[in-house]
Amino acid sequence: MNPPTALNESAAAPFAMHETTPSVFLISRPSVDLDAIRAYLQDVGGLSWLERRLQDDEQNAAQNLVEFCGRACYRSWEPGLNPNVTRIREDQREYLGNLLRSLHGSVLEHANFTFAFRNVSRVFTHELVRHRAGSAFSQESLRYVRLTDLGFRVPSALEPVREQVINLVEQLEEFQITAAEALGLDDEGVPFSVKKEVTSALRRLAPIGLSTDIIWTANLRTLRHVIEMRTAPGAEEELRHVFNDVAEIMRNETPSLFQDFARHDDGSWVPEHRKV
Repeated sequence: MNPPTALNESAAAPFAMHETTPSVFLISRPSVDLDAIRAYLQDVGGLSWLERRLQDDEQNAAQNLVEFCGRACYRSWEPGLNPNVTRIREDQREYLGNLLRSLHGSVLEHANFTFAFRNVSRVFTHELVRHRAGSAFSQESLRYVRLTDLGFRVPSALEPVREQVINLVEQLEEFQITAAEALGLDDEGVPFSVKKEVTSALRRLAPIGLSTDIIWTANLRTLRHVIEMRTAPGAEEELRHVFNDVAEIMRNETPSLFQDFARHDDGSWVPEHRKV
């Protein structure tokens, strides 16, 4: 059995399969306007909270935003602003840990992160878009993007029949290219509307496992839920792989808001406090 590199370089296979691996890029994270926060606190009281946060060794905008929103609910910036609040948790990790234990998940919805998923399959994207609550999606459109180079990842379960899989994908790629030629898709003067119509029709003859890209924005509450669901032992294998990476990223980005998550030996990420 030839390795993927040999297949890609083989002169005998003009339509050699382009083997891919999914990758994850965090492309956007929350930011806060400290001047606006200061102006708000000057009006409502509680500047001491902001001064404590500014003394932290590292500024974490997402965690500051969630804490800000949580404290606004009870006016718990400092004791005395609300007569019912006689003491407060000054340490951010302790405060956010209590927020998680209290299942006060609504304030997590204020902080959004955007990921670019590269070379994931249409199987992956079909399952991801089911998590529509707290999410936004922008996916590569195969009505417009011509399938001239089919990327594909052979799942581990199909390794025993790898050669047959590769042969099939290469035939499908050859069809995409030769059919476009036969239909005159690149002839001079072909209107874009016709190109779109034919490109849309050709995608029906592409495998659902072909590699594609999708951009996903999700708030922290949604991220916690999706990471738990999509790394569970029964989840689809590609999603388990990708969301393990997402979990690692989020533990690094917002450690205090994922402090209750633990990675088990089976690869699943499980929170202590579910349904936050």
